[in-house]
Amino acid sequence: MSYRLGVDVGGTFTDLLLFDEQTGAFWRHKTPSTPHDSSEGILVGVQAICGSAGITPADVEIFLHGTTVATNAVLEGKGARVGLIVTEGYRQVMQIARSFVPGGLAGWIVWPKPTPLAALEDTVEVKGRMSAQGEEVRATDDADIRAALETLKRQGVEALTVSLMNAYLNGAHERRVAELAAEIMPDVPISLSHIVLPEMQEYERTLTTVANAAVRPVVGRYVRNLRSRLRDSGMAGKLALLRSDGGLMSSEKSEEHPVSLLMSGPAGGVTGAIWVGKNAGIRNILTLDVGGTSTDVALIENLEARRVRTTEVGHLSVRASALDVKTVGAGGGSIAYVPELTGALRVGPQSAGAVPGPVAYGKGGELPTVTDANVVLGYLPEALLGGTFKLDREGAKKAVQTIADALKIDLYAAARGIIDIVNENMFGALRMISVQQGYDPRDFALMGFGGAGPLHVNAVARLMGSWPAVSPVSPGVLCALGDATTRMRTETARSFSRLASQTTLEELGGILDEMATQIGDELVSEGVAKEDVTITFEVDVRYAGQAFEVPMAVTRDDLHTHGVEWLTGRFDEEHHRLFTFNMDSEHEIVNLRAVAMGQALDLPAATLPQGNGDPSAAKLRDHELWMNGAMMPAVIYDRSKLLAGDVIPGPAIVIEMDSTTLIEADCTGTVDAVGNILITLKTGN
Repeated sequence: MSYRLGVDVGGTFTDLLLFDEQTGAFWRHKTPSTPHDSSEGILVGVQAICGSAGITPADVEIFLHGTTVATNAVLEGKGARVGLIVTEGYRQVMQIARSFVPGGLAGWIVWPKPTPLAALEDTVEVKGRMSAQGEEVRATDDADIRAALETLKRQGVEALTVSLMNAYLNGAHERRVAELAAEIMPDVPISLSHIVLPEMQEYERTLTTVANAAVRPVVGRYVRNLRSRLRDSGMAGKLALLRSDGGLMSSEKSEEHPVSLLMSGPAGGVTGAIWVGKNAGIRNILTLDVGGTSTDVALIENLEARRVRTTEVGHLSVRASALDVKTVGAGGGSIAYVPELTGALRVGPQSAGAVPGPVAYGKGGELPTVTDANVVLGYLPEALLGGTFKLDREGAKKAVQTIADALKIDLYAAARGIIDIVNENMFGALRMISVQQGYDPRDFALMGFGGAGPLHVNAVARLMGSWPAVSPVSPGVLCALGDATTRMRTETARSFSRLASQTTLEELGGILDEMATQIGDELVSEGVAKEDVTITFEVDVRYAGQAFEVPMAVTRDDLHTHGVEWLTGRFDEEHHRLFTFNMDSEHEIVNLRAVAMGQALDLPAATLPQGNGDPSAAKLRDHELWMNGAMMPAVIYDRSKLLAGDVIPGPAIVIEMDSTTLIEADCTGTVDAVGNILITLKTGN
């Protein structure tokens, strides 16, 4: 027997999902997160889930893990103190940065410039210089490098970044600095820019390498601690972490290259949604991952998630491939309030978090939240997590009454107002990844997951016009499912910077082949069988003179058959789709990337027994909820008793261990062959 265990650590709960690769059977478990040391909560969950499956941790072959450790280190400013070594004359590279200022007109008046991750006093210059062609113009001086390293050592830096001019073309000078650093500062981890990001644009290359260095000690400690605790529990299997781009990397590689983990958390949900879509026969999906504090949204087209070349965390924007996920501060714990100045209802981004949590949780929370509004309206029945968690409805009513009083309206109208506003916030985030990117949301299904996603997915689908609204099986642990069904991935990049008219197919193909060999070997060294490695390519193209480029996915066969003109023609099409115009300028090929992936795990979804369309066998009880301005009768169903083909007329609530699905009054939920609930408008609406 071989088992895979996916683990997703969230702010409130740690979700676990154990898969039997042979049978497709799975077990799920939720345990409270332990923010002071995530590995504690993970170990508790591992023991519990292995116990319920009747196995020991030693039976787990692969442990797959999505983590927010790197993200939180950046957001909370808890990264390491980074020493930065740059080429003579470039000491202020981090301070000068890019001139882009966020905000509208005159935004600069009130914009506090973020503090660079490497301070000016911890930045030193060294002699030596490479040309723009990668040839040595001036040699380095060992005595000069040693003096710079001794300075940083005295200052007590905890991580070191080396980013020298044009190193992306020739890393010889950076390697020499690293050799001397290993001698002078043997315990300090070193990040070299020509390895972390071998691309042009020295600011982006330096910033990304500094970010990598800043989170290395934190991530390294976390990974080593987790690995040793898992080994102590008897787990001898492989430990892999989820990258920002939805692939996997070995835990050892993640210690060297943690900048690839900055969006590890949200990536799990997107990869899980792709697996669900594949099994449900839905190829175009907008995802709505609603947690306690925030909502993450992404776009999946033809079962491929959109990727971007920049990862944004807080003020930090680094060059590292990531799934195109937008986050908005709207979740189950988002706090509702009425500012005195405007007298208008606001919801979030402040959150009650895991502690004290919503008032209804009875853990000492006093401020009204989205969860409390859902409880008041009857959308969240009094028992959660399979009846183990009782909600305090009276407490929730009292809290929401404070909003009703401030607005001088009825309690239920106030509660529905809170829900409407949080739904609009989610709608805004979804518009950013669909309409603003040139996609029509009516061509997509909307999939709600995370603890609170299925409660809101019906209402948000109505705002978007995205039908059906999908509530997948086990939506609360879908991120862990994504972690468990992901494949190994690695990538490398090269700057090319040549006009397309001066580029030959042989030259382009030769470099792509060289990169393919390099990263293919890298995956093989991480334990992937050579025959299981798939390699794809991306080429960044722009009009000569533009400051940004558009990445184009290509295959060697396409290039070989159609040539460079085909590539520029495809760029023109994509540029027109994104910006509605093309230019007469020449095309420039800027960067080349090769991506190597291990074999996709073809896990089947368990099919449900076929029913006759009548869900009454799954009915738990009659219920009342407030919708469309009045109290109305509804039915509560037990999801585990629903059969394929069951049709659930709204209004209805479907409860399960880790989530609650709301079907609105003028909608119908249909259970598909693998257990997903597909919600559509009743015919005639």
